[in-house]
Amino acid sequence: EQEPVQVIAPPETVHLPLVDVSHLSASEQQTTVQQFANEEAQQPFDLAEGPLMRVKLLKLGPDDHVLSVTMHHIISDGWSKAIFIREIKTLYEAYSKGLDSPLPELPIQYADFAIWQREWLQGEVIESMLAYWKPQLEGLGPLDLPSDRPRPPVQTSNGSTYSFALPESLCASLNSLSRSQNVTLFMTLLAGLQVLLSRYTGSEDIAVGTMVAGRNRAETEQMIGLFTNTLVMRTDLSGEPGFTKVLERVRKVCLDAYAHQDIPFEKLIMELQPARDLSRSPLFQVMLILQNVPQETPQWSELSLSAVETTGVVSRFDLSLSMTEAGGRLSGLVEYNTDLFDERTVARMMDH
Repeated sequence: EQEPVQVIAPPETVHLPLVDVSHLSASEQQTTVQQFANEEAQQPFDLAEGPLMRVKLLKLGPDDHVLSVTMHHIISDGWSKAIFIREIKTLYEAYSKGLDSPLPELPIQYADFAIWQREWLQGEVIESMLAYWKPQLEGLGPLDLPSDRPRPPVQTSNGSTYSFALPESLCASLNSLSRSQNVTLFMTLLAGLQVLLSRYTGSEDIAVGTMVAGRNRAETEQMIGLFTNTLVMRTDLSGEPGFTKVLERVRKVCLDAYAHQDIPFEKLIMELQPARDLSRSPLFQVMLILQNVPQETPQWSELSLSAVETTGVVSRFDLSLSMTEAGGRLSGLVEYNTDLFDERTVARMMDH
C-alpha cells in the first residue's frame, strides 16, 4: 500500500478583488449581495490544485463593505470560523497602526495533527473503536420519512431552510427535565426528535447523525482546520417505552458514542461498507446539532461588524435540524431537501 504524501503549499498573498456596487440602490445592492453569495457557494474548488479559500470585497458605499470569505470544508469548521474572525480583528487593528502581528506562534500545525491522528489510529485503538461501532450499526436500514415527492434515484443537494423559536418557558422546562433525569439538553432534544421520527416512519429503530467538535487536546483549540467528526446515534425504541425510559436509552447511546468518537466517519463507512444507495446519505438521513457555545462577535475599535444572512442553501441530508440555545431561549433552523419536502410539511413536522 502506497503511503499518502502531504505537500504543504508555501505562503502566498491572497488576492482580494474589489466589486463596486455603490452606484446601485439599497434594494438592488441587497439582491446583488444575495446573488453573489449564492453563486460563490455553488462555485467548486479544485482540491488537487487549490487554493481552497476565495475572498472578495463588495463596496456598498464609502464606509460600507461586504467581505465574502468562501472556504472548502476540508480546511475549516464552525469552530474555525470564530478563530478566523478573531484573528482577522487582531491583525486588522495591528496593521492599521503599523504594528507587526501580535498573534503567537501555534504550538503545532494541522499537518502535525493529521500525522499524529494517522499514527494513533492503528492496532488496538482502531480495533476497539470498530468493536463498538460494527455491532452498533449492523443491519441499520434507511429512514423512510413520508415526503411530498418521490425520492430521486440519485440524491440531490437542492435545499431551503425553515426557522422557528421555542417559548422561553419551554426552554426552561426542557433544561429542568434534563437536569432531573441526569441527561444533557442535547440528549433530551435527540430523544424527542427520535420519538417524532418513529411516529412518522412507524419504525422503532431510529438513527440520527450529529457532529462533535473533535478538539480533545488543548493544542488544537486555537487552530483553524477541520476537526469535526460525525457520529451516528442509533436508538432502539421497541417495547413502547415511556419518555423517561427513552431518555435512559438515549443517554447510554450518546455516552458510548462519545467514548468512541475518534474514528473518522469516512473510515467508519469504509470499514462497514453499508449497502450503496445513491438516493440517500449512508447510515443516517436526519441530523441534529445543538449550538450552545456563545457565538460572540468581537468588538472592533473602529468598525462595526455584522453577519449577512444568505438565502441559498445546499442540503446534505433529508433534514438537518440545528438548535441554538442563547439567552435562555431555544431557536431552530431546519435545512431540508426541497426535492423531497415542501416548507409547510417541514413546518408541520417541527410543530409536532
